[in-house]
Amino acid sequence: MSTRYSVLTFETNELWDDASQHSTSLGCFNCPDYAICGGLHVGANVYSCKDVCRCGQSAKCDVVCRCRPDHFVARIVEVGGFTLDNIPRVPCLETKSIPTAVPVIDHKYSRRGCFEAPIVALPLYRIVDMAKGRLHISSRSELLDRFKVAKDARVILSGVDRDRYVEAWWNFPNRSELLAGLKSLGIELITSPNFSLLSDVPRTDNFHAMKRIARAWSEIVAAGIPAALHTNARTDHDYDRWAKFIQDRSEVTALSFEFATGCGRPDRIDWHVKKLCELASKAARPLRLIIRGGSHRLNMLRASFDSVTLLETESFSKTLRRRRARLTPEGRLRWERQATLKDAPLDDLFAHNVETVRAALEHPGRTRSASRPFIVRPVRRRAANGDGKSIQPGLLDHTLSSDEGRAVTFNRDCVVAAAKS
Repeated sequence: MSTRYSVLTFETNELWDDASQHSTSLGCFNCPDYAICGGLHVGANVYSCKDVCRCGQSAKCDVVCRCRPDHFVARIVEVGGFTLDNIPRVPCLETKSIPTAVPVIDHKYSRRGCFEAPIVALPLYRIVDMAKGRLHISSRSELLDRFKVAKDARVILSGVDRDRYVEAWWNFPNRSELLAGLKSLGIELITSPNFSLLSDVPRTDNFHAMKRIARAWSEIVAAGIPAALHTNARTDHDYDRWAKFIQDRSEVTALSFEFATGCGRPDRIDWHVKKLCELASKAARPLRLIIRGGSHRLNMLRASFDSVTLLETESFSKTLRRRRARLTPEGRLRWERQATLKDAPLDDLFAHNVETVRAALEHPGRTRSASRPFIVRPVRRRAANGDGKSIQPGLLDHTLSSDEGRAVTFNRDCVVAAAKS
């Protein structure tokens, strides 16, 4: 996928930062943000991160960059600057141990009874009315009934979701009230919102996202709810900043990360896994990690963290698609079609799938070892035009071919199409 709305276009992996492979872009050294950024090290032919600015002076663009000075200053004031040093200190909240796999339940539909499980994960943004900025429910019993889970179930809220929900959370002026309401529901832990760190934007937008992540985490803990800090990062230096933040604050006891989208791509996931493991080592104290996606890297992460928990969505989504999990003798998970009667409840199928996925994750043969790398294969991408062809050969096809069947030059790349004089 190429960079959006930019005059210059790049393949996604050309904008992935890797200081071990690429030198610092020349325009970084005189940048006022160099100290907080650490410079850009990418394969794309760019002078600085300004070259990936997508809008210029467009009033519709919400990217945090200097091309729109008024918007840029307002965003800096909004988060109190890009440094993480002024995040308010919060108490250290203790939490109980969490198992390796916790099922994520999106809603109660297609089930009739309560799901009997000791612990479940629910989406933060399904409990909050994202249009009106208030909670959908007002009591613990309403919460459990809304998702049909057992009354004694421990509840984790996941802050990972689509950008429109995450951004809406930040725009609520009454977040402290919402968090007080969530605390009254007996929520055990919240993974902080995962504000996106895009690679096709100026770095100032990344700094703004990181600061919002830290502030959102701080607000949750200040409300008396344990929280896992979502360590979104784009560069080595970003991870170094998170490492210092965690080293300096003993109240950070849990981290969260999301591998289900770009960070989980086969040609990028190992870089993030390595940086997370280094971050845990630098903390020099036990840390808990809660992840979405990346189940095939659990063993690598377990080697560095005190515990690793997967908030797994597969059981729920596959159940809705009438798939039944099966564990092979080698510990591999297989999904088979499960015929059901019309309007038949899916309670038993869901319970079976949750248990089978848990067994698969705990099976020693389930996860790939560190010595078995992914094979990265080139991706064939369709061209942007409707015919699925590149633009220039298509032009030549229409201009040089005719009903008379005249000869067409074999090497069309060397031909310049011109009107007949």
